Amino acid sequence: MSSVRYPIDLQLFAGEKTEPATPKKRREAREKGQVAKSQELPGALVLLACFASFSLFGGFMKDRYFLLFRSTFQDYLLSEVTVPNVVSLFGNLLREGLLLLAPIFLVSVLVALLANFFQVGVLFTGDPMKPKFSKINPLQGFKRMFSPRALVDFLKSILKMTIVGFVVYQTFWSERGKLLVLGQVPLRESLSYVADLTVGLGIKIGVILAILAVLDYFYQKFDYEKNLRMSKQDIKDEYKKSEGDPLIKGKIREKQRRMAMQRMMQEIPNADVIITNPTHFAVALKYDASEMAAPRVIAKGADYVAQKIKERGKQHGIVLMENKPLARALFSQVEIGQAIPAELFQAVAEVLAYVYKLKGKAR
Repeated sequence: MSSVRYPIDLQLFAGEKTEPATPKKRREAREKGQVAKSQELPGALVLLACFASFSLFGGFMKDRYFLLFRSTFQDYLLSEVTVPNVVSLFGNLLREGLLLLAPIFLVSVLVALLANFFQVGVLFTGDPMKPKFSKINPLQGFKRMFSPRALVDFLKSILKMTIVGFVVYQTFWSERGKLLVLGQVPLRESLSYVADLTVGLGIKIGVILAILAVLDYFYQKFDYEKNLRMSKQDIKDEYKKSEGDPLIKGKIREKQRRMAMQRMMQEIPNADVIITNPTHFAVALKYDASEMAAPRVIAKGADYVAQKIKERGKQHGIVLMENKPLARALFSQVEIGQAIPAELFQAVAEVLAYVYKLKGKAR
């Protein structure tokens, strides 16, 4: 039997988004407001916190509620209808209403802020509010309506309605005996019972919605990471954009080397001596006692560059001296523009003395 080998399209695999997102892409997505966030979690926690607040502050709110009605029916409705009395009545109703709702408002705002903070942290961006044509494009809207995400949202809504409906039905069915005799009990007891039943049912629904919202947050995080994935080619392209095209960077480095070579060649006519290997290395030295504490390397090179340095030196009458150990030591230990190290003073001094003697200069 002969095995058949099918060609593999490497570009197809390179285009698959299998790699985690880079920090740069995560940062850009966050700046655009694209974060892993469940829209249902703040609402569920606010609902749960509100009913929990009713349970905690129920006694305070009941007292203020009865006080409000007592003062209204006993004082204001028996007073004369005048502008000051009406203003006083509405001012008192507004003040008492704010006192009744203030704990609920404060708890709701605090819980909403904390729920968003724990999901996305501190984030200020106006990018999601920018007008985009894709948001009003009918084709894009049609695709969103029948996308997998829309299907998941629809199934989540059905699941929530089913669970909440079952809990409400179960609660009322278990309390059906008491509900049927509410008309035979005093008003205060009836209101107290209805309030307890409502708060208890609200807490149950809030807990259920909070659990579903937490699960939805993990799903949103998974979906966010999935949509943020990158292909190997995307990572390469991002690296090129951030670091620059290697070809362009190579051309820039080559141009910089040529410019440095030109500046170095322009300094060679100022040299006192060029020490050679004789073929592999060439180092040009300059010494000015009024400006320098020690001789300085103004040019150096190996192989081809060494030949150019020697040719340039010959053109300007610079003395070329062959000294293999010294040329090798200067080339490896001293950079262009640096003074020679102390351990080479003696050898360089002997070379310069010989050069000065040839030129007839005073040491």
